[in-house]
Amino acid sequence: MISMMYIVLTALLALNVSKQILDAFVAIEANIQKGALTQLQRGDELKSDLTSELASSTGADEAEKRKKIQNALNSIAEIDKEAQTVIKNVDDAKLLLLEKLGELEPNAKGTPDNKDKILWVKYNKNQPLLPSKLNLTALQAKDEFDTPMRELGIKELADIDKNGVGMSKVWMPYKNYRKRLIEICGTYSANDKSYTVKINGSVDKFKDNKDLEKSVNKLITSGNKVDESELPELVTIYSELTKMELDKYGHDGDVTENVHWLGRTFYHAPMIAALASLSTLQFEVLAARAKAVALIKSRISTGEYSFNKIEAFARPSVAVIESGQKFEVYVSMAAYDTDKPPTLKDYQGTLKGVKDGVATLEMTASGSSEMKIRGTVGIANKFGTMKWLNYETGVFIAQKSGGSIGFPDAACLYEGWPNKVTASIGGSDVVSVSVSVDGRPCSKQGEYYIANVALKAAPSTVTVTGRTKDNKSVTFSQSVKVRPFPKPEINETRLPKTGGQLTAKFENFGTVGARVDKIKINGVSYPGNRIPNTALRQYSSGNSVGMDVTISGVGVNKTWTRPHSITIQ
Repeated sequence: MISMMYIVLTALLALNVSKQILDAFVAIEANIQKGALTQLQRGDELKSDLTSELASSTGADEAEKRKKIQNALNSIAEIDKEAQTVIKNVDDAKLLLLEKLGELEPNAKGTPDNKDKILWVKYNKNQPLLPSKLNLTALQAKDEFDTPMRELGIKELADIDKNGVGMSKVWMPYKNYRKRLIEICGTYSANDKSYTVKINGSVDKFKDNKDLEKSVNKLITSGNKVDESELPELVTIYSELTKMELDKYGHDGDVTENVHWLGRTFYHAPMIAALASLSTLQFEVLAARAKAVALIKSRISTGEYSFNKIEAFARPSVAVIESGQKFEVYVSMAAYDTDKPPTLKDYQGTLKGVKDGVATLEMTASGSSEMKIRGTVGIANKFGTMKWLNYETGVFIAQKSGGSIGFPDAACLYEGWPNKVTASIGGSDVVSVSVSVDGRPCSKQGEYYIANVALKAAPSTVTVTGRTKDNKSVTFSQSVKVRPFPKPEINETRLPKTGGQLTAKFENFGTVGARVDKIKINGVSYPGNRIPNTALRQYSSGNSVGMDVTISGVGVNKTWTRPHSITIQ
């Protein structure tokens, strides 16, 4: 008799533990609902900031800003349309499970704060991103698992009904939302630059987070024109919506290969756990939407970062200057967050420390001309994502004779181009300075000496000669490479069938402009920079059109004919 009572007591204790676990799921699901509402409000506040900014930008000089804000709001509207599809589908799935369980009336009305009712706030199409509010404390059959499996199409652990609610109404819309979110965020135009992202394929299998990030990076950049500064944020958004679709799963001591996420999540899962898992999907959708809205908003304003200190910042145009010569000083304001110091990587020198938003590097001068200083600096935004930017500056290395030579435009001389050269000689007794390249004198224009050189394999020698008050000569020289003048690049890669204009530029050589003078397609030349619709009428959308484009430099007497191709939109 005593043994029988012990067995009954043990069973009751086991049931009590199970009840505690089920009650814990009730608390978890309630917190997930609160978290989803927080993410929704966060995204809505960012969207509201843009709406307010649009309403306040009424000046004639703010037309371009209004256009940018409206384009941003249009993109957010597209995101919301995609998000509401998933929110509504998941909501329908949750209510279907409750209805089939017999604990929810088909036309049940919302009854907020009624502890005996499960549905407190019903889904409302006028608030399409707000999930219904459930009171799962009132759920009686918390441990029932047949209904979630049956209604979601989980026939067996590795047997999922492709047309079932779980696959067609939950999983596939969730995956499509991930794809569309990145495409909408990554496709936009700003500052005469256009970016396009079209996701072909998906990342649903990965070894670890590092492998996931690498695979997502490749997926987003493959065949697309992506804004490199925003790529880390796009990778983060996609990765956080990514689940291992097929994986191993252990059950009753056996390991089954290639079990779908739906099977691993809902197979023999109690009703309360199934509902919590579905609510988690809604939370993830709204969290990703908030990050996407923040990313889009960051293109308009600086709301992505916080600042708590501002300082004046001045930088001279040259590091070495000759007495009596003019130079420029660039003055601006520097804003930073003292609680979020910058982080350096791939830098030169020794990091002495970071204080008041500034990292200090100690370096030793080397070389015989200009010393280039390069590295990468990053800072975390409000959401913890690191934004990395490359930096580059330089210092002129003074020679032992007390002088220096500098090249403001580039660290080399370009053939056929009036290269700017700066030169200085220390000492108060120097009354004149002259510069020559390979023995040919350089004329002086303003503060610069102008060097014209021909292309050759061997470096040129720049010589600086100074005369002192007592007519003594001070001379030093420096070797510098001669390179071909950069070729212009054509900006446009896609045009409508109706035609359009082509523009060109010199990459990383902003002091020279480029002008398109002639376009030749299929043996027919078109003067100017515009392709007429008659030249493209024989092509269909998606076709590639080859051509030769004649470009002349603005500020340099040079002409190039470059092969190019465009894709018909």
